[in-house]
Amino acid sequence: MPVNEDNNNSNNEGVISEEPQPHPVFEQLPGIQYCINSPPPLLESISLGFQHYVLSLGSIVLIPSMLVPQMGGTDKDKAKVIQTLLFVSGVNTLLNSFFGTRLPSVIGGSYAFLIPATSIIHSRRYRTIHPPEQRFVQTMREIQGALILASCFQMIIGFTGLWRIIARYFTPLSMVPLVTFTGLGLYHLGFPLIATCFEVGIPQLILLFIISQFSPRFIKLRRPICDRYAFLLSAAIVWIYTEILTWSGAFTKAKKAMCRSDGSGLIGAAPWLYMPFPFQWGPPTFRAGEIFAAMVASFVASTESTGSFVSAARYGSATPVPASVISRGVGWLGIGTLLNALFGSVTCSTATVENAGLLALTKAGSRRVVQISSAFMILFSILGKFGAIFASIPLPIMAASYCVFFGYVSSAGLGFLQFCNLNSFRTKLILGFSFFIGLSLPQYFREHHLNSQTGPVHTPAEWFNDIMSIIFTSHATVAAVVALVLDCTLHHGTDEAHKDNGSYWWNKFMVYNRDVRNDEFYKLPGQLNRCFPSL
Repeated sequence: MPVNEDNNNSNNEGVISEEPQPHPVFEQLPGIQYCINSPPPLLESISLGFQHYVLSLGSIVLIPSMLVPQMGGTDKDKAKVIQTLLFVSGVNTLLNSFFGTRLPSVIGGSYAFLIPATSIIHSRRYRTIHPPEQRFVQTMREIQGALILASCFQMIIGFTGLWRIIARYFTPLSMVPLVTFTGLGLYHLGFPLIATCFEVGIPQLILLFIISQFSPRFIKLRRPICDRYAFLLSAAIVWIYTEILTWSGAFTKAKKAMCRSDGSGLIGAAPWLYMPFPFQWGPPTFRAGEIFAAMVASFVASTESTGSFVSAARYGSATPVPASVISRGVGWLGIGTLLNALFGSVTCSTATVENAGLLALTKAGSRRVVQISSAFMILFSILGKFGAIFASIPLPIMAASYCVFFGYVSSAGLGFLQFCNLNSFRTKLILGFSFFIGLSLPQYFREHHLNSQTGPVHTPAEWFNDIMSIIFTSHATVAAVVALVLDCTLHHGTDEAHKDNGSYWWNKFMVYNRDVRNDEFYKLPGQLNRCFPSL
């Protein structure tokens, strides 16, 4: 019997050793072919940069297209605002890549400013102004004034280190809802926009998957082409298909305007050459109520940009972004918002989510690629007609692509769960409650806006109503605040909580000089660290 027991034990040990082991934890995401500091060859960098430029046109075109007609602007005004936003986004992207976080993040326009901008547009003092061109100029000046003071608020919380203090309280557990809902919170830009034209959106979504995920199995090339340029290839094919259907008369202007390749009216309205310049619509005006709402919008944009920065660092195979670098990035976002205000581009600046997702699809997280994309933005903002051709890509094509890229950003947030104890009831409560509130509360506010054009908060102060709506319609902000508060209060400070939320792994990255790799990824060039210290 003893002999048999020994044999059984040895057999059991052999079986146990052959069982699959858990996947290892990675501080930096493996499988990235070009990390932040390793640029691809020049021609490949130019192609990837052009791909980032085309993708960034989605939000750059959509935001002015939503606001300018309500302001009383014509197609020519809309084209000028789009060119202005494109120009400033290119400049802001360059500034961020050199002096901000130094991450491969494209800086574009923020949807968080839509509520205060809409409130200004529909205020009583502008309803009776005629002609519409005069109303456009007056509302633009007030939007510029609100953005100027909002940018000051953003620069203060960034460069003084206030945002660094907040960021250091984040753990992998509380970072999960923030990054996840940075992507998931933009769900209304996905399938709801595809539904405006299924004939264009569904083919783009299917073709993007086929080219990026299935074609590499059957098409063996020396260099990855299909998966790396899947967005460009699929968008070009579906765009040509849309052009053919438009010319053939399949899409009528009345019923299928969203499907048409000429539905935006930008090509005819855009000038051949146009150089945006500060105060092109006159001096800004200032009103206290809208200023407070704009400041809150810049806070929400900074929160969502934090999630985008973290996902860009992950897909650039960098270490987690130190709190001081995030704060520095928010400060430079404030400078970007100031440029938006001076030039008149109707919204504040933010790190775009879709371009962070494109880093994952291409597996090329190089800073050089994003810098080249910013050069394309500046160039085609000046060459108006050529830029308008690319800006006229039908919106359902972009919406179908967002379904993939927003999903990549959301999965970057879920990836931080590898550092948490998922068998802890504390972890489950924080995750489950923050996810549920992050979905349900913004949906409640959003439904009120869709039904009555106002939020559920009704007070005599319209600016306060706007502030509540701005905060509570942002899925990322609501989920992050709930998770952060719970993580800092439920059994906070105990060794068990410190292990469950991943703080033991995360703390060494929150202070810049605790990890030598931070200089490799985030150190400013030359002597600029003295002006904008990261320690």
